[in-house]
Amino acid sequence: MTVLDVKPPAQREVVRRESSQAGGRHWPLARIFTLGASLAALFALVVVVLGGVALWRLSDARVALIDSAGPALVAAQQLSNALLNQETGVRGYDLGRRAEFLGPYEDGQSSEAEMVSELRGLAAAGRLPGLDANLDAVERAAQNWRTQYAGPVLAGATTGVDPEQGRAQFDEVRAALRTLVTDLQGKREAARTGIESASRFLLVVGVAIALLLASFLVAAAVGMRRGILRPVSELAVQVRQVASGDVTKPVDAGGPREIIGLGADVEAMRQHILRDLDEAKEVNRRLDDQTRELERSNRDLEQFAYVASHDLQEPLRKVSSFCQLLQRRYGGQLDERADQYIAFAVDGASRMQRLINDLLSFSRVGRTTENFTAVDLSVTAAAAAAQIEPAREEADGEIVLGELPVVAGDRALLQALLVNLLGNGLKFHREGVPPVVRVECRREDDFFEITVSDNGIGIESEYSDKVFVIFQRLHGRDVYPGTGIGLALAKKIVEFHGGRIGLVETPGPGTTVRFSLPVPADTAAPEPLASEETDA
Repeated sequence: MTVLDVKPPAQREVVRRESSQAGGRHWPLARIFTLGASLAALFALVVVVLGGVALWRLSDARVALIDSAGPALVAAQQLSNALLNQETGVRGYDLGRRAEFLGPYEDGQSSEAEMVSELRGLAAAGRLPGLDANLDAVERAAQNWRTQYAGPVLAGATTGVDPEQGRAQFDEVRAALRTLVTDLQGKREAARTGIESASRFLLVVGVAIALLLASFLVAAAVGMRRGILRPVSELAVQVRQVASGDVTKPVDAGGPREIIGLGADVEAMRQHILRDLDEAKEVNRRLDDQTRELERSNRDLEQFAYVASHDLQEPLRKVSSFCQLLQRRYGGQLDERADQYIAFAVDGASRMQRLINDLLSFSRVGRTTENFTAVDLSVTAAAAAAQIEPAREEADGEIVLGELPVVAGDRALLQALLVNLLGNGLKFHREGVPPVVRVECRREDDFFEITVSDNGIGIESEYSDKVFVIFQRLHGRDVYPGTGIGLALAKKIVEFHGGRIGLVETPGPGTTVRFSLPVPADTAAPEPLASEETDA
């Protein structure tokens, strides 16, 4: 298995340069967004100007109609009524010479002055051209009528006043009033037409703004989709293909400069991954070859150790038998040195036989898991304690077994494991102190943690790893017998069962060995194991 290395700075610089060259012909996103914002601002300005013009035209037309032409026409009509009232009052007074007939004349004069003042004010606003001239004509005709006819009649003259002449003079007043009213009616119609025109213009502007807004939004959406979203989506699809494992297809991105640059970076990463995959395949191929070679070598070594230890049994048995025969038959008949030599030969043959037996047991561990069954460690520990009962009696020791679980494994190997650990606890005891070996268990998640502790001589922490190496001894054979394979065999058995083993530091004297075994899959939820102990 290989780890993908980080791209060196020089290669990253090459990727950035290639990305810059690839996107040199395309606009960057900043320029695209700036252009879009400028167009949006221009569109908003056009909308504001057109809307302002339309509203101004409508407001101006409304003012011309409501505040100028309309009031002027009403005032002109009221002025006409006021003059007619004056003419009616004068004619009645001329016929009956009664003072009460002068009321309409006086009211008409007052109303005339008020209407003329109002019309002069409207004319001063400048929105009604020609109003002053028409009003002057009305005033001149009215003043001529009052001077030549109404004044003499009201003064009581009975001669020199011709009613027909007065009527003709007032007809001039009526003609001037008609001209005034007709002109104002025309201006009112023009103002009304202006309102309608301004309303239509406002409607047209509103529709145009809506169409421009819709066109702008559609153009922006199409441009965003074709220029940004589609390239991003296409790049995302290609990136997902690379992420899913399809690293053979090149990554080709389009659109703005940043997206092209990102696509170039992804393409560089794809090529880098492709090279690493090729290297990983080559490394894995070599590892597979080495693994197969190691497996073959291990099988050959195991077979060699098994065959060698098995084939050495027969000649070693002969050597041991004949050495013992020599010792029994010729013991005491030769000199003391010869007896010593024979004893050395017998002892060496015995030690060689034990060593070969241990090697044979060591080579057999880990061959196959076909013999795995449910093993009750309580029963297995009791059998192991019974197997080393002579050693316990000789050392005057005690073995205390706690409640142990049921595990999956090889019964014979697990018994050999416990025999080695219990035997070490009895063998390495302190002088004058009866050995006590305890076996306890507790569950930790998915493992049973089993400890074998004693009150013996203990092991220094600096040798905690060395003692599990095959043929490693901390004491001479003349002090403690053995071949140095026991703990190495225990380590191999535990690891063969999927566990781990090691020494645990304790404050008191003695040694504590802890090993773990996996909890079987069909075991119920963890419960505290009983603390009851049995003596063996």
